[in-house]
Amino acid sequence: MSSEFNVIKNRRPTRKIWVGKVPVGGDAPISVQSMTNTKTTDVEATVAQIKRLEEVGVDIVRVSVPTMDAAQAFKEIKQQVEVPLIADIHFDYRIALQVAEYGVDCLRINPGNIGNEERVRRVVETARDKNIPIRIGVNAGSLERDLQEKYGEPTPEALVESALRHVDYLDRLNFENFKISVKASNIDLAVASYRKLAQALPMVPLHLGITESGSLRSGTVKSAIGLGMLLADGIGDTIRISLAADPVEEVKAGFEILKSLGLRKRGINFIACPTCSRQEFDVINTVNVLEDRLQDILTPLDVSIIGCVVNGPGEALVADMGVTGGMRKSGFYEDGKRIDRLDNEQMIDQLEAKIRSRIELEKNRINIKDLN
Repeated sequence: MSSEFNVIKNRRPTRKIWVGKVPVGGDAPISVQSMTNTKTTDVEATVAQIKRLEEVGVDIVRVSVPTMDAAQAFKEIKQQVEVPLIADIHFDYRIALQVAEYGVDCLRINPGNIGNEERVRRVVETARDKNIPIRIGVNAGSLERDLQEKYGEPTPEALVESALRHVDYLDRLNFENFKISVKASNIDLAVASYRKLAQALPMVPLHLGITESGSLRSGTVKSAIGLGMLLADGIGDTIRISLAADPVEEVKAGFEILKSLGLRKRGINFIACPTCSRQEFDVINTVNVLEDRLQDILTPLDVSIIGCVVNGPGEALVADMGVTGGMRKSGFYEDGKRIDRLDNEQMIDQLEAKIRSRIELEKNRINIKDLN
């Protein structure tokens, strides 16, 4: 699409940090994160879940480490997975010191409960020695008590003051290897907080999220609206879609949001009509089955699946591949040209075969690791 229609602002030129092998900030692609919801001490279950997340392309995975037993389990987990792991630490700073010895790729600490500045200093010095980045994770639900008393309720000013307080301390320790989040479950509060923080700290990479956003459906909608507003403003370097659902769904939703904004190109982008009585084949079933079958494909491809000739030809003109519904047989387009007709009864199998054939050709031209 012509750049004259692009409403996405240029991303902020933040400094780049590294979470393991994944760059965050600067000119790096916006990374997609998720978090395990297994018991961390159940090493087998946690490793299995992380591997499922790896299969759908997750960039970074966060693991809760609430106890020293969980820290020991984290050591075993880290040895069995490829994706960079963040240790989520609350209350006990000593757990952060422990997982730092086990090869953690990033430490997430919560200013509201990690303790006094001396404890933070211990964590920072360890992180510096081992070149481990830190995420300062401010959350509206766990603000420091003095900020709760000062503001009466979570406000953008309260969340940003919490973040700036700890950034100031990191600055005094001459530590710049960090990113920040200011999460809230309320979209207005989260968006306003991130915008305010982005103005206050223009060079610091930001982790975006709407915390505790809800179920698969409602949480995805809330996150798409909130994160979409921020990403369109050029704010955000890494994202997590927090859902009360299978973490795999968080990754899928994250990539769909980025694809919709043109910020990441990964996998197949289906353009499908909502259907009406004009459809000549079962569009909904076709799209659902193909989405499921083609989850393994990471190569970018736009595929239009339209049930009739009203909008079908037009959509096919601008897609890499497309189908326009017709009686018994439907027109098949590639690169804007009609080149074949597909039997409506065999539509799914035939279209899958053509897509996979096209992907093999594309792989010769595109290095999957370079997708952005």
